[in-house]
Amino acid sequence: MEKQNCALRLRGLVVFRGLLRDETVSAMLHLLETDAHDRAAFADAYGAFCTLLFAKTDDWSSYLSKCVLEHEDLYVVRLCAEGNVPDALARALDEELAFLGGLCGLSAADVKGEDAALAFLPEWRASETDLAAAYRERIANVHKTGYGMFARWHVFTVKDGALIPVEHPDPQTLDELPGYEAEREKIVANTQALLDGRPANNVLLYGDAGTGKSSAVKAIANRFAPDGLRLVEVKKHQLYQIPKLMDSLAANPLKFILFIDDLSFTANDDNFAALKAILEGSVGGRSANIAVYATSNRRHLIKETLSDRGGDDIHHADTMQELMSLSARFGLTVTFLRPDKDRFVHIVTELAERYGVDVPHDELIVRAEAFAIRSGGRSPRVARQFIELCRSGVL
Repeated sequence: MEKQNCALRLRGLVVFRGLLRDETVSAMLHLLETDAHDRAAFADAYGAFCTLLFAKTDDWSSYLSKCVLEHEDLYVVRLCAEGNVPDALARALDEELAFLGGLCGLSAADVKGEDAALAFLPEWRASETDLAAAYRERIANVHKTGYGMFARWHVFTVKDGALIPVEHPDPQTLDELPGYEAEREKIVANTQALLDGRPANNVLLYGDAGTGKSSAVKAIANRFAPDGLRLVEVKKHQLYQIPKLMDSLAANPLKFILFIDDLSFTANDDNFAALKAILEGSVGGRSANIAVYATSNRRHLIKETLSDRGGDDIHHADTMQELMSLSARFGLTVTFLRPDKDRFVHIVTELAERYGVDVPHDELIVRAEAFAIRSGGRSPRVARQFIELCRSGVL
């Protein structure tokens, strides 16, 4: 493929114009537009491109293909998924996919030409790719694979009202959380309903500290990520930013859990009203592809004092009912209680077997009970800490 024509076609991208914001693709464009007769400028542009590419891969075709298939243009993705692409856009899409598929095959030799003085420059791997077929397959499964950053990551946080991907999320799995299978089964079933497009409830995971409430949500998010589930962790002070974010996610083909960890309020907390609005939905109703999962050590979520019960509120009963009704807006409440001895023994035994702690069972349980007493009581967190210390040889 002739270099100048490649550069011109890149400049004229419409559907995939966002590719030009990618620094590696932009560096390739600059390289294609650099005159090889100006060896110093060409070598500089060539080296800059290779530095960016080699930081990720030495395969130009796989890199460009990934950029195309994970393109951020939701408008095009939605139109393709619905089969409602205007003729002009459909032609542009087909032509650009054919061009980009050919560009995947652009080799280092094609770019360097036959100038022996440039032979020292490194080579990258390249091969032509049928991007049109790959793109159509991606569109057919966009409700699972996602697009843009949702195709690359499955856990996000919020900053200034925008989603920020978590590149290294907690790898927690359900198999690593023995002892609370019955409790998690309800949450798993609710999550499956969300993924299936059936009515799903907002979920409140309430109970004692260290019982695995947060870990359960993270593990469920990891398990269902290949099926199109994405987790968005929201801090309490960010709740006022969420309605606008939910409106943007409502058009997304994926399913989302908004995760609020360790939730509680004071009686005059402004975030209280924000959460009510989120749980009840906007005037257009709550989006069917979003559910709120929250954890709390408090059943009623509101920190209440004795003076609050007295106070000088004329309609005190109405006020108290409003405060206590917040938890009722979660359609599903799952309680995680501190384990009794039998459950604690089961948890310790399962974790010891999973992580290869070779200690006689009776001795293991005696030591685990002693450790729990020193740590303030039994809990799955204490059991895990005990097993980790045994693995490291500290205990």
